Amino acid sequence: MAIIDLVKWNGSPNLLAWKFPSEELSTWTQLIVNESQEAFLVRGGVYEGPFGAGRHTLSTENIPLLRELMGLPFGGQSPFSAEVWYVNRVTNLDVRWGTPDPIQLLDPKFGIMVPVRAFGQYGIRITEPKKFLLKLVGTLPGFDTDSIAEYFRGVFITRIKTEIANAIARSGFSVLEISTQLESLSNTLKASLSTEMAEYGVGLAQFNIHSINVPEDDEAVISLKSALAKRAQMGIIGFNYQQERSFDVMETAAGNEGMAGGVMGAGMGVGMGLGMGAPLGQAFNQISGQLQAVPGAAPAPMAPQAAAPQTAPQAAPQAAPQAPAAAISSAERIRLLKELAELKAGGILSDAEFDEEKRRILAN
Repeated sequence: MAIIDLVKWNGSPNLLAWKFPSEELSTWTQLIVNESQEAFLVRGGVYEGPFGAGRHTLSTENIPLLRELMGLPFGGQSPFSAEVWYVNRVTNLDVRWGTPDPIQLLDPKFGIMVPVRAFGQYGIRITEPKKFLLKLVGTLPGFDTDSIAEYFRGVFITRIKTEIANAIARSGFSVLEISTQLESLSNTLKASLSTEMAEYGVGLAQFNIHSINVPEDDEAVISLKSALAKRAQMGIIGFNYQQERSFDVMETAAGNEGMAGGVMGAGMGVGMGLGMGAPLGQAFNQISGQLQAVPGAAPAPMAPQAAAPQTAPQAAPQAAPQAPAAAISSAERIRLLKELAELKAGGILSDAEFDEEKRRILAN
């Protein structure tokens, strides 16, 4: 095989390490090294170098290894066999990672196991080329970013799973809320993984978590999202779970005319049994007082003002007497109160407007 006179990088840009295809060199071979690269001469497992940017002649003067080689004169040159390795020290910021399978984590708020997947991107730079060649590259003809991503995949997944679980436990956030902690979680993982990668001569320039998500069709995820949506809905309209359930039961009772004690008795019994609170009790007291005036609802006599004497003739033109407004049912009143609370929570009604409308509903 012919002796190579010139050795230079001919690998693709995404390669982190590349071996020159020929090993037939001589003491006059020219070695070209570009900026952001380093080169090593390897013979019998012994590394000579690094050779920095520039042009280098492989002579016995600058390579101690060659002084021990016995080569026959060949046109004024001494041929020998050795490998030439290039290491690319350019920072690569587009190495992607992801969890191949969902990580099963316990949601701290709801106490159910939820499958979680995470995806992101990191950047690397070869900080110690010789260590990198010895510990990772070995006898491979080349080593690219995909190779390093595959090599560190197991380490990454283990650390990511641990750190995400710890972050969720420390913060008390639900799995569906942990996305608010991506920046701090990314910084924690970078510090943790940098130590591991430094053992192989690789520096971690950056580490980012782009998303932490869950499978939308998983039963546990569906249940968890439903619970969060229900809690958010009750928070918007100003009710807690106990009050919401009380309203549902009272609406059912109000629509059931055959229940003992009448519509209001059923509603009051449910409200007291479930502990709806003082405000709701006061509201029902007002409702109960208004219902006494409903025709047929109770044997109570008509209010005194119905039997009041006729007003003076001169006052008649000012306002014609009006029949009392028909009272609305308790179920309708409850529905209106709930809709009124939603309007207030949405900022459509002010506090004063809410109070005025509430008084009007309770007065009917």
